[in-house]
Amino acid sequence: MLDPTTGPEFARIGSPLDTFPLPLTLDRAAPDPLHAQLAAQVRAAALAGTLPAGTALPGSRSLAAALGVTRGVVTAAFEALLLDGTLEARPGSGTRVAAGVAGEATPSAADLPAWLTLPGPAPVDPPAAGPGLHFRAGVAGTHVLDLRAWRAAWATAAHDVPDGDYGDPAGEPDLRAALAAFVGRARGLRADPARLLVTAGSLSALGLVARLLPPGSRALVENPGYRAAWQALQDAGLEVLPVPVDEGGLVTEGLPPARLVVVTPSHQYPLGVRMTLPRRLALLRWARQHDALVVEDDYDGEFRYGAPPLPPLASLEGAEGRVLYLGTLSKLLTPAVRTGFLVAPPALMPALVRARALADSGHNRVTQAALTHFLRGGHLDRHVRRARRWHGQQQAALARALAPLAPEVVLGGIEAGLHACLHLPSALPAAGVAARLARRGVHVSTLEGYTFAGTVPNALLLGYGGLTVAEIERGAREIVEAVRAGR
Repeated sequence: MLDPTTGPEFARIGSPLDTFPLPLTLDRAAPDPLHAQLAAQVRAAALAGTLPAGTALPGSRSLAAALGVTRGVVTAAFEALLLDGTLEARPGSGTRVAAGVAGEATPSAADLPAWLTLPGPAPVDPPAAGPGLHFRAGVAGTHVLDLRAWRAAWATAAHDVPDGDYGDPAGEPDLRAALAAFVGRARGLRADPARLLVTAGSLSALGLVARLLPPGSRALVENPGYRAAWQALQDAGLEVLPVPVDEGGLVTEGLPPARLVVVTPSHQYPLGVRMTLPRRLALLRWARQHDALVVEDDYDGEFRYGAPPLPPLASLEGAEGRVLYLGTLSKLLTPAVRTGFLVAPPALMPALVRARALADSGHNRVTQAALTHFLRGGHLDRHVRRARRWHGQQQAALARALAPLAPEVVLGGIEAGLHACLHLPSALPAAGVAARLARRGVHVSTLEGYTFAGTVPNALLLGYGGLTVAEIERGAREIVEAVRAGR
């Protein structure tokens, strides 16, 4: 085995590029002295941000040796930069680039290709910022997570040093088998591991599916619906049409021809309604009639509170070859693991795996190893049972605290999932109520950003998964007061 201090690579460590993070050129024939040349180049790099604030500069001896000059040249340059504020010297931490040296970047549109049209910001909610209570949809708490089992899973994953391979872009076989078994237990869906692809979440899976369709193909989405999914399909070059949703889920009567439809039948996002069984069957008939694919995003499907479970679309007769089932661990565990899965017809798997390989070569193998241990030990099943009880208490607290507003105000979508919709009378605009709540330190969303066409439902979106029961009760009392103040 080569000694790392004597091997051939070690001889290059003292080169200028390793000693200093940018190339420096000193010209002995130039009229400016060497120390002035050095100071000018360091100053220009700091002003441009190439040397960020806080960057530690090498010692004067090592830099002088790398540049082939005397130590006095480097010392004189550093002294000049200390005097003009480009550098600062901290006792015990050496010489560093001072804070606030770099100017604000001023990119010009003229510097970009004329044909390039930059998109707007991603249609996703930013992390909750500032004090107060945030009723954020799509957020799950980790209050009932078994920390001992969680830490043991990651310790197990870190025990073995990973090899140099990227791994299977479809996902590690052990994790695929564990996820297939779990979805069978939790949702009654028979999933062969060979039909299961590990993804970075539901939106990642939808992006892979979109690659299957020819550019310009028509895709249908729920309205109101998941705005990030809408945008992802549009960015993929598809024609995206909104389809209305009512109390029975996606309205299947009169669906136009399309090659793809995306639905959230278990707990519609954001209205929270469940798609009825007759409509599920009607959607499958429509898919066969129009030779279309159905993406079933089983959003919040594991959390039900007294409502009887409805079978996934993917498990119904006629779904074979038509339905792609999307699942995620973001709501079951935490979005931090960025892991989901896609159960697809066997004939589509090669194309989906190819798309994943070209997108990012597959999922993080250390995360996969930890999740495999967590699933195989039965910890995810136990966690889901605890989480279901916990979220049931949250749901009951929200419904109980908002009950005084009935019947004028209706709390919908409360039978499942981690969010509900508070439907307000037309004389009480949701935006005004949301503004009053924000002044009280309670932050909620309206459905304006989730509606792609037609009238925006007059409702507040209340995500309660990341709050405690006490926080839900306190926030709900403020909601009651804000609604009553607006009447």
